[in-house]
Amino acid sequence: MTDLAPVLVGAAPLAPADVVAVARLGAPVVIDPAALARVAETRSVIDGLAADPHPHYGVSTGFGALATTFIAPDRRLQLQASLIRSHAAGTGLEIEREVTRGLQLLRLQTLTSGRTGVRPVVVETYAAMLNAGITPIVREYGSLGCSGDLAPLAHIALAAMGESDVRNAEGDLQSAAEALAAAGIEPLTLVEKEGLALINGTDGMLGTLVLALHDLQELLLTADIAAAMSIESQLGTDAVFAADLMALRPQTGQAESAANLRAFLGDSPMVASHKGPDDGRVQDAYSLRCSPQVHGAARDTMAHAAMIAGRELASVIDNPVITLDGRIESNGNFHGAPVAAVLDFLAISVADVASVSERRTDRALDPARNHGLPPFLADEVGVDSGLMIAQYASAGIVSELKRLAVPASVDSIPSSAMQEDHVSMGWAAARKLRRAIDGLGRVLAIEILTGARALDLRVPLQAGPATGAVRDLVRTVAAGPGPDRFLSPEIEAVTELVQSGAVARIAKEHTHG
Repeated sequence: MTDLAPVLVGAAPLAPADVVAVARLGAPVVIDPAALARVAETRSVIDGLAADPHPHYGVSTGFGALATTFIAPDRRLQLQASLIRSHAAGTGLEIEREVTRGLQLLRLQTLTSGRTGVRPVVVETYAAMLNAGITPIVREYGSLGCSGDLAPLAHIALAAMGESDVRNAEGDLQSAAEALAAAGIEPLTLVEKEGLALINGTDGMLGTLVLALHDLQELLLTADIAAAMSIESQLGTDAVFAADLMALRPQTGQAESAANLRAFLGDSPMVASHKGPDDGRVQDAYSLRCSPQVHGAARDTMAHAAMIAGRELASVIDNPVITLDGRIESNGNFHGAPVAAVLDFLAISVADVASVSERRTDRALDPARNHGLPPFLADEVGVDSGLMIAQYASAGIVSELKRLAVPASVDSIPSSAMQEDHVSMGWAAARKLRRAIDGLGRVLAIEILTGARALDLRVPLQAGPATGAVRDLVRTVAAGPGPDRFLSPEIEAVTELVQSGAVARIAKEHTHG
């Protein structure tokens, strides 16, 4: 699938970059031999418990509300298969390939811990499916985030059993049986404990969180460069971002954002053109002046979320779990509350960053506030509408992002005959965050498109190196000022520049200090 270096699974907790490499970029995985030996050793404990006439949850009993029902040995293969088939109850649209691969990878990591009781062949099968590019069809709805992402993980397990549908490495729809056969992978027949081990985990919400943090790292730098283009083209001041002013409020994210703005604006001839005692601009509007405070709060939220993600990547989540001294114990570690909370927190920050971006865009289009630019940056005022409706699109997205910022994690609907009477809704929090991040990229793209046109309209004043480089990048996909034209393709093209990280990269390349 790829020339990327393989990711070692089982020797140590996966790093976020490992998750991105496998889930998004298609990097292969290799299982640590010591992990396989550990898995085999723990399986012997399960085999001993399976032979015990006394019931053990997940080994010789039913599940959930049926945990007290003893299952005879001759019915246990059917029990495992029935568990997976019944729990693969997702519905709705097929989720993204990278999210499904993240599910597969993170469940594989837990299996290699040796604390779940599966056989080595289960570990090897999951690794082989990833390396063959076999991606099970997982549906959008079905998980309550407790006991973990049951339905999404069950769809993965069902495909490993040779049932249901998958996408092959080329993205074509196939039956799981056909795809496994083509890859030379034997379908799994699950034995005691393995069904539970394959579906009890926070892997879907965690994988989405890791991917979101990766994307937001670039989007927040993009937000800083977008703000710089707006401040510069609206003849704002960079004096408010001075390091000594930031030090009066020692918020880490705010300081980082302000440093970026100083770097992006410090060498700008346009900013320099109105600096000094003759500058009548005492204070810019909040959307310009307070950009580091808003963007910085999002960065600090990300730092907290990254800490939670790091802990979760180092976790072994299953129920029941086999302890280091060989006990099999029920627990509640599958509850998604820690991950759900930060997914929601990030959605709030995403909405706020998009909101302030849209306000900067709106100012650029208003002749009463944009300091001498034409209304809506139109070519022939009255005939042309300029970027008027681009701002409408941005406002519509921001309105949706505010709705998506309503926390999922404060909701709970009891399930399993009141046995699972408080759930995290972490999967729902993850799904809405993905949509929110897509919206943020589009809002920033509209601000950058607007800022690029505004910079052009300031000629003969010149933009700074970083903002000018971004403007020139935009010009490779979107024309400069002129009569009205079909605008949607230009917005989509600039959005691609934003979401691919191209805008962030070129801004960094043209920034000194």
